[in-house]
Amino acid sequence: MKKVLAMLLAAGMIFSMTACGAKTEAPAEEKKETVEENTEAVEENVEGTEEMDGAMVLISEGKLVMATNAQFPPYELVSDGEGVDGTGFEGIDIEIAMVLAEKLGLELQIDDMDFDAALMAVQEGKCDVVLAGLTYTEERDQIMDFSDSYAQGVQVIIVNEDSAIKSVDDLANADQIGTQRGTTGYIYCCDDYGDDHVAAYDNGASAVQALKNGQVDAVVIDKAPALEYVGANEGLVILDTEYVVEDYCVAMAEGNRGLQAAINVALNELIEDGTVDAIIEKYIKA
Repeated sequence: MKKVLAMLLAAGMIFSMTACGAKTEAPAEEKKETVEENTEAVEENVEGTEEMDGAMVLISEGKLVMATNAQFPPYELVSDGEGVDGTGFEGIDIEIAMVLAEKLGLELQIDDMDFDAALMAVQEGKCDVVLAGLTYTEERDQIMDFSDSYAQGVQVIIVNEDSAIKSVDDLANADQIGTQRGTTGYIYCCDDYGDDHVAAYDNGASAVQALKNGQVDAVVIDKAPALEYVGANEGLVILDTEYVVEDYCVAMAEGNRGLQAAINVALNELIEDGTVDAIIEKYIKA
């Protein structure tokens, strides 16, 4: 699942409230200085900042505010313990966001919310970035900006062991297909089979529970969380066929070119030095 939704952020704009509450407005000159300080911090921590197109705008000075939906293992989930570095969360996207923030010289703030809310948060200026197993699509690219890809995702089909659905073609015979609301799985299934045959749930776990309860005939979801759900629920299987292959990216508000460029420079450094692969392999064994 990757790329979706936007609101222009520019150096002269009034900063919006954060996901946690209202922020007192600062004078325009002070905001301009904050933008310059944020950009200078990136220049000090990341090589290749000559690629940046304009100042990097953040909603809170010195912070990278990330919206996510922490019910998408192994990309993001609420930890049973303290989580990574005491955040209370763990997962691929959590750790990638942490090393990105460190590379940019910023403190990471993680705001957990519904997937749809996370997409709206970046459009409304309530967060800087979304990392939520988010897939790039051309439609989403019209309303949000995206980073380069840092991982690939595969949409797969979960069914009961005795299901008559044996392949992608058989989905046409399903009465109801379960998906997570707002995801590309939901969009693709609606496009292919019609809204009347697609049931949207707040998260993947609820969709899988609906499958177990007989409320849907199959669930379409990314392979990584699908493996987690099938492993935890006896009697469910993943079909040996791919529905869609996608690219995971970081999303940010449309028009925040400075932040987009800074994220891309830092992300590609982390890909080239093996950091991103090491994080992915920590959670997804080859």
